[in-house]
Amino acid sequence: MKKLLALVLAAMMLLGMMSFASAEDVELTLWSIAVESDASYQTYIDGIAAFEAANPGVKVNHETTQNEQYKTKIKAAMSAGTDLPDVFFTWGMSFLGDFVNADRVLCLDEYYDAYKDDLAKNMCANATYDGKLYGVPYTMSCVVLFANMDLLKEAGWDHIPETIEDMSKCCEDLKAKGIVPFGVSGKELWCLSEYLEPLMIKSIGTQKLIDVYEGRESWDNEGIKAAVTAFQDYVKNEYFDPNAAALGNDEVKTNFIAGKYAFYQNGSWNCGDISKSENAASFKAGLFPVLNPDNASLYELIGGPNNTLAVTATTEHKEEAVKLAFELAKFMSDADYKSGANLPCWTADPEAKVSDLVAQVVDIAGKAEGMVLFGDNFLSADAANTYLDYIGLAFAGEIDAEGFCTGLAAELSK
Repeated sequence: MKKLLALVLAAMMLLGMMSFASAEDVELTLWSIAVESDASYQTYIDGIAAFEAANPGVKVNHETTQNEQYKTKIKAAMSAGTDLPDVFFTWGMSFLGDFVNADRVLCLDEYYDAYKDDLAKNMCANATYDGKLYGVPYTMSCVVLFANMDLLKEAGWDHIPETIEDMSKCCEDLKAKGIVPFGVSGKELWCLSEYLEPLMIKSIGTQKLIDVYEGRESWDNEGIKAAVTAFQDYVKNEYFDPNAAALGNDEVKTNFIAGKYAFYQNGSWNCGDISKSENAASFKAGLFPVLNPDNASLYELIGGPNNTLAVTATTEHKEEAVKLAFELAKFMSDADYKSGANLPCWTADPEAKVSDLVAQVVDIAGKAEGMVLFGDNFLSADAANTYLDYIGLAFAGEIDAEGFCTGLAAELSK
C-alpha cells in the first residue's frame, strides 16, 4: 500500500509539473496590420509587453502585414483553414462575418461578462452575428476632412467650406495659388472610397446607404449617380494630386503633413501622426459638405466601431488566446485614444489628455446623426472587391456615373 501510495503521489507530482510546464510554455501567434508606419504600431508593442508581463510564461509572436496585403493573407488563410494564428486583427461586419460563417472564429459569449462593465454591448454590434459575439472591438473611427488652415488662408479662406458650392470655389482658389486641393492614394482603392462614401451618404442619407449596401435599394439610383458625378468632377477639375495613381497612402499622408495639399480626407486614425508633426497647429478636422440637403445632413458619417481582435476556432490555447484578445483590446482602446490613433470603444479615461485634433474629432463623432461603416467592411468579401474595383474605374475615368451604378446593380445582384 505504501509503495502504491508513493507511486500515486509521484504520478500526481509529475502531472503537476507537466501542467506547470505547459502553462509556462504557451506561445500565441497574433496577426495584425500594425506595420511600423501604422498609427497603432507602438500601441501593439506596448500592449503585448504589458500582457506578457501580467501573464508570465505566455509569449506572443506578433506578425504584421501591410493593410492591403493583409486582407489577401487573412482571407487565404481562413479559406484554407490551416496555419491560422491564435488571435487576429479584423474589421467588423461582413469582413469578420465571412470568417464566422466559415466556422473559423471562436464565439466569445461566455467570456464577455467579465468585461461588460468596460465594453458596452452597442460597441460590439459590428462583431455580433445572430446575437453571438465573435470579436473584441478596440477602437472606432470615422472619415474626417483634415485641412491645412495655413494653405487655406493663402487662398483667402479662414474656414473649411460649409457648402458644396463653397468647396468648389475654395478648390479653384487653391489651384490659382498653385496649391493642390486634395491628396489621395489612387493605388489603394480603400482610400478612394474615403472620398466617394462621404459624398454618397451626404447625397442619399444614412438609411438609404445602408439599404443600398444590404440590397434593399438598387445601386442604380439618382443619389448615387450624383455622388459619383461629383467625385469624377473633382478628378476632371484637377482637384486631386495628378500623381495620385502612383502614390500609396503613407506617401499621401506624408505629403499632406509636409504642406503639399490643403485637404486630406481619411480616417480619424491619422490624428496621431498629424498632431505630432512640427506644424500641428496648422491642421483642423472637419467634414465634407452636404451634397443634397433634402436627403442628408452634415453629421451623417462614414465609420463606427471597427478595429477588432478575434480568436480562431482552432487555437490550441483557447483560454490564453481569449484573454489576449480582451486584455489587448482594452489596453489599445485607451492607448490609441491617448496617442490620437483612434477613438475608444472601451470606457475612456475621463482625465485623458488628448490633442486638439482628437478633441475636434471627438466633438464631430459626438454630434453624429447617423453612421455607416466603410463599404469594403460592410459588404461581403467578393462584393467589396467588386465595389472597390468600380471605384477605381470611376476614378480613372474608365466608366462614368451611369456605368458605375448600372454595373454595380448588375454585378451585386448576381
